[in-house]
Order: sequence, then structure tokens, then C-alpha cells
Amino acid sequence: MNTGNDAPAVRYAARRWVMPGMASAHSHAFQRALRGRTQRRASRAGTFWGWREEMYRLAERLNPDDLYAIARLAYTELAMSGVTAVGEFHYVHHGTGGRPYAERTELADAVIRAARDVGLRICLIRTAYLRAGYRQSAVPAQDRFLDPSIDHVLQDLDALRSRYADDPYVALAAAAHSIRAVPLPGIRVLSAYAEAHELPFHMHVCEQRAELEECRAEYGKTPVALLSGEGVLSSRFVAVHATHLDEAEVAALGDNRSFVCICRTTERDLGDGLPPASELLEAGARLCVGVDSHACENAFEEVRAVELDERSRLKIRHAAAEAPSLLDAATRIGYAACGFDNRWMEDHIALDPDDPSIAAIDPGHAPDAILFGATPRAVRSVVIAGKQIITEGRHAQYGETLELYCKSLKNLELI
Repeated sequence: MNTGNDAPAVRYAARRWVMPGMASAHSHAFQRALRGRTQRRASRAGTFWGWREEMYRLAERLNPDDLYAIARLAYTELAMSGVTAVGEFHYVHHGTGGRPYAERTELADAVIRAARDVGLRICLIRTAYLRAGYRQSAVPAQDRFLDPSIDHVLQDLDALRSRYADDPYVALAAAAHSIRAVPLPGIRVLSAYAEAHELPFHMHVCEQRAELEECRAEYGKTPVALLSGEGVLSSRFVAVHATHLDEAEVAALGDNRSFVCICRTTERDLGDGLPPASELLEAGARLCVGVDSHACENAFEEVRAVELDERSRLKIRHAAAEAPSLLDAATRIGYAACGFDNRWMEDHIALDPDDPSIAAIDPGHAPDAILFGATPRAVRSVVIAGKQIITEGRHAQYGETLELYCKSLKNLELI
């Protein structure tokens, strides 16, 4: 928790509750199109791996216009829920069959353009994906994710860094999708690149138990233990999910002051399990949150679930974090994980004090009432870098954005 003079705070001004804008540090925007389509027990998505097959079917059909339209709606919805910065963990890179676009970063540029058109800050997390998994053959959809070598990943990172160097709304980060998708030599190269260019380095780690078994089969260790031994963990490292950890792995993440991005609405949806949030905080890890698959868009729920789900895991009334610490995770720490550092101070959201979710709250407990009770409906305005993008709870281009989204769903034969 940040206890300095620049600690995030909630204040009352101009008849509104005002707080810093929130960061959603882990997003796969294209998965917004899956919402509500994978929930039935009898569907092919009855397990995480079945859900993944449905996601692959969607990814296989996307074109740049579809990706732009889906991302634009996803980001609009995020903004309307109080999010001002998003970390887009981007791994759909190529055309069908794995053919690179003439402009290799066309799909990355599409999601950046979507965020910029909404008015949202975006960290484009250019994600390496070099194989389907240990001793596994790629399915057709994965061809769109796969790079022929780590050099192509670095080439794209260089191009994106150069293109957006002067844009205060855009940051860049490097990522390895997972220990399954990137062999250890590639992870070493990406980690060194991130360090050399002072970028965050993101990675899915320990989300599913099958991932741990696969890593043990290849390297004799679980992912975090392996990364710790290789010196990959650092204050720039962002471990996404970190659900299944032992005590030594928790200590390693804490000792390195690594970020841990918890994505509770998606982790619940996929049945991933419950991360050890209390132990991570006590060890010194810095927690932030992410929407991940866009299973639901509620920035307040995303952050309070870190504490509330921890109460369920430990079966106690107060577990990991009180409101000031949760506010810090949702704002300052999330921005840092996305490479925006102190830009959180430039962005804010204003909430309606008469909204039923926070009506007649005790001013002395405003952070508690808002972090644990507010809904996106309470968000009346959102200001990013001095520009108001949400007014009276609505984005000015929402109608146009929704029309584009529906057109893409029809193109993808989803409606």
C-alpha cells in the first residue's frame, strides 16, 4: 500500500465523489465477443480447455476491422465502468494461416486505434507466442499467434516503440504468453529486452494446474520456480493470475517486488481457482487487477473481489486488503504495471453520490463504501489527460460503437 503524500484518495468535490481512474492491467479485448456464449454445461466449453477451443474458433475468423470493432466496444464499456488505462495482452498477430500482414503490426495498431478513439490510455503488451506447447502441435487458429522466431517479436516491439514514442496515451510492454508458449531461451531474451528498454514484462503464470505439470515435464520445476532461478523475476515483472503457487514461489515474487495481476471475474468464470492474495501481499508483491476475457465489465467488482474472494478462500471476515490498499492496487499500481507510472495523477472519475449503490454514505468511510459497494452505474464522468470522455455515464460515440460491434458479430456469424 502506498502511504506517501501521493497516495490515491477519494474526495468530495462539485457534488461528486472523485477518485483516480482505474487501470485494468490485463485484457484480451477480442474475447469480449464470447460473452454469454460459453456458459452452458453441455457446451463445448465445459472446461478451461474446452473454453480455449471456443476462443480459438473466434480468433481464427477475426479480421482487422472485426478486432477494431470488438476492442472499441470493450474499451468503451471499460471506460463507462471507471477504467482509464488498459493493458492489452496482445497475441493475435497475423492473418489466417499465419501469414504476416504487409504491415506486421496491423492488428496491434487496430487495438491501439480502438483505445485512442475511445479516449482510453492503452499499454500494448506485445506478446510472444512461439509454439503450441511442450511437445504439442499447433491447431490452425494458433497459426495467427505464432512468430517464427524471437527476432520477429523484437522487430515488432522496436517498430511499435518508435511509432508511439511521443503518444502520452500509448505505452508498450513486452510479454511471453506463458511457459507453454515460449521456451526458456526466448523468455530470457524478452526479459533482457524489457530490462534494457525499461519496459514492463508480462507473463501468464500458474493459471491452470495442467500448466504446472507441463512445465515440470519439460524443466523439472513449476513456472515461477523456474523463472526465479533464471533471474527473470524483477520489479518490472508482471505475473498474471499466479493462482497455484507454493510458499517459495510466493516469497520469490515478493522478494523481487514483482507485480501480480489478479483477474477475478475471468478466473471465476474459467474455474481457475483462488490465488493466495494475502500471502502475496505479506511477502511484498504488488497486486493489481485485470478484466482479462471481458466476461463482465465492472471495475469495482474486479478490485473488491481480490479481498472478498480471499475471505472465501480463508473463511475469515477480513483477509488481504482494506479499501486504501485496494484503491492503490486499482490505480497507482495498475498504472505502473502498464508502464504509465505517475500518469494516474492526471486521470479521474466522478461518481454520483445519489446513486443507490453509494447513496448517503458516511464521508469518513467513503473509500470503503465505493470500493466495496459502487457499481459502474454510479460513474457519471471520466476524465483522461484533461479530456472528458464519459459524460453523465455515457460515451458520446456509444451508439456508433455498438453499431460497429453488432456488424462484426454478424460478420463472424455470432448473431
